[in-house]
Amino acid sequence: QVQLVESGGGLVQTGGSLRLSCAASGRTFSVYSMGWFRQAPEKEREFIAAVAASDGRTAYADSVQGRFTISRDNAKNTVYLQMNSLKPEDTAVYYCARAGFGASGDRLRIGAAYAYWGQGTQVTVSS
Repeated sequence: QVQLVESGGGLVQTGGSLRLSCAASGRTFSVYSMGWFRQAPEKEREFIAAVAASDGRTAYADSVQGRFTISRDNAKNTVYLQMNSLKPEDTAVYYCARAGFGASGDRLRIGAAYAYWGQGTQVTVSS
């Protein structure tokens, strides 16, 4: 019943920017923390960023700290990932996900904290 639909991926040059969007269904969007993960070929899914529902606090992987920004617009049921200064190693399929109710803090860095996942959107950074 919960649907997450990512968009905004594409091909960009090294140093460029992209903004990913994730549109979520349901009127209770604001109750849940949201996250972004990515998976590159032959690699495990990796935590990128999360934004909490309770206080809007954010968390980032070290690899994207200072370059990526997660935000949410509860009125639009949408979470965003602004990606700047992109590098070839950022190439991956990016997924948004909705955390289980009450998940917070460091638990949001773990994929098991998320109950629902989008279909993913491809981001390719050329070198």
